[in-house]
Amino acid sequence: MWNKTKVTQLLGLDYPIIQGPFGGRFSSAKLVAAVSNLGGMGSFGLNSYSPEEILKVNSAIRALTKKAYALNLWVPQKHPSPPIFGQEQFETVKAVFKPYFDALNVPLPEAPPAAQTQHFDQQMEAILQVSPPAMSFIFGVPPKEVIQALRKRQTVVIATATHPEEALLLEEAGVDIIVASGAQAGGHRAWFLPKNKEVLMDTPSLLTQTTAQVKTPVIAAGGITNGQEAFSALQAGASAVQIGTAFLATQESNAPDVHKHKLLQEVPQTNLSQTFIGRLGRVISNTLSLQNIPADKLAPYPLQSAFLSPLRKAALEQHRHDYVGFWSGQFSTPLQHTSASSLFQSLIDEINNLTPAS
Repeated sequence: MWNKTKVTQLLGLDYPIIQGPFGGRFSSAKLVAAVSNLGGMGSFGLNSYSPEEILKVNSAIRALTKKAYALNLWVPQKHPSPPIFGQEQFETVKAVFKPYFDALNVPLPEAPPAAQTQHFDQQMEAILQVSPPAMSFIFGVPPKEVIQALRKRQTVVIATATHPEEALLLEEAGVDIIVASGAQAGGHRAWFLPKNKEVLMDTPSLLTQTTAQVKTPVIAAGGITNGQEAFSALQAGASAVQIGTAFLATQESNAPDVHKHKLLQEVPQTNLSQTFIGRLGRVISNTLSLQNIPADKLAPYPLQSAFLSPLRKAALEQHRHDYVGFWSGQFSTPLQHTSASSLFQSLIDEINNLTPAS
């Protein structure tokens, strides 16, 4: 049976279908619960949430489902804390983006944006308090003590790799499941070894090489939106598939309607751009995303997003969507489903139709 894998066994799922976590507060308890109740596993991205908000989110999810779900955090980045963004660089960034601010009649920021400290330790305290069925991470290897604490609470630990070398480090650290996130994945590129910053492995290649080198169960992620692609990944050795963009477009997600419309109206062209956040991420191609602005003319991650915040707000108000970063994976067939249930059922039906009769 295609739906019985190491991942479904570890998590107690009926189907090896995971809804990927979203940043930008696009996750919702409603979507997480919908996917979990259908027999897969929903995931909720919590990077920007306070410990108090995490407790409320978890309560909201538990009120809607008794099935397995995952909470998600970003492993703290190993860069100067807070990021260094001096006046000279600030003036350089202002000069680069002045034409875009002027085009929308938006004043440029008068001072560099203040760094926001990620309270990972406090967030983890809240996570450990609620003991979710699963906990997933991106951007690095979870600290040893975090993995041990989650294990004591019978929480399944999941972490993300963009290269087999990263997967090997995650396996060595003792995570239970590895997400192999290929270059087609939407949103932030989840690399954490600096030498892999520019290494873009497509999902099939990453999956094949990762499963050949690790014994830990692997979830395939990146560019998977339909049953054919999910079936191919499972046939190639994945123990589950993780789907983000297709679920982002459903009515249950918290993405803005304009974002969902852009995902659903056609197969969008996408590209990897560091313009919006100061770090590579896959977005729907537009005027701003296609500007090849070098890193030294951007605010350091994560301050670039804060610098562009006034421009983004005005662009949405003025319907100038060519200045807004809309996250999207790279996919080849139109997204057709606006509800989590219809999307999930279509995945099952398509995989069933492709699976040879035993």
